[in-house]
Amino acid sequence: MFMISILYDEIVSCSRCERLIEYRKNFKIPPRFKDWNYWNKPVPGFGDEKAKILIVGLAPALHGGNRTGRVFTGDESGKWVIKGLYALGLSNKEEGKTREDGLEVKEVYLTNTVKCAPPKNKPTREEISNCSRFLIEEIKSLRIKVILALGRIAFDTILSLYGIKSKFYHGVVIKLPDDKILIGSYHPSAQNTKTGRLKWEDWIKILKLAYEIANNPQY
Repeated sequence: MFMISILYDEIVSCSRCERLIEYRKNFKIPPRFKDWNYWNKPVPGFGDEKAKILIVGLAPALHGGNRTGRVFTGDESGKWVIKGLYALGLSNKEEGKTREDGLEVKEVYLTNTVKCAPPKNKPTREEISNCSRFLIEEIKSLRIKVILALGRIAFDTILSLYGIKSKFYHGVVIKLPDDKILIGSYHPSAQNTKTGRLKWEDWIKILKLAYEIANNPQY
């Protein structure tokens, strides 16, 4: 079984997807980030190695995780994720800004379906397949009870790893073959939060649901 520390190195050194590598080489840094030394590598997971909950997003944002080098750090999605965890007492800070900001989360491990920033936030099926081996090892290496999938791609990818299918909708709960619980949620991207498709109270409800199931011995 992979240890998370070993998997970290495996992820960061991955070079399987040429399109994603080229994308990282050929983008323009916006003026607001002109003083940043971008991470520009695959972004590994982050969190509590004794986590009960695995939160799986889509991919690092080009000017978020790809810039900072840490998942859900430096973009609008990250603000919602970390602030939500803070509201539940699962984070020591309301927001993650850099890899060196002292952020700590407990009972939760954060990762993405695809570890590199894709053009237009749309990874190809091949890129998702290439990265699935990392997601499999994260699930195996962590003693998680709940997987919270943010968005349809993360949800469908998790199901595909288990060889099952189900309809995605916000709040769906599925018992997986290994007795883990999969919960589907709208992704807290700006596209969803700023349009009201995902409201703050609904986001907190989903996080509370994941926490309650993870800590309920009857599940």
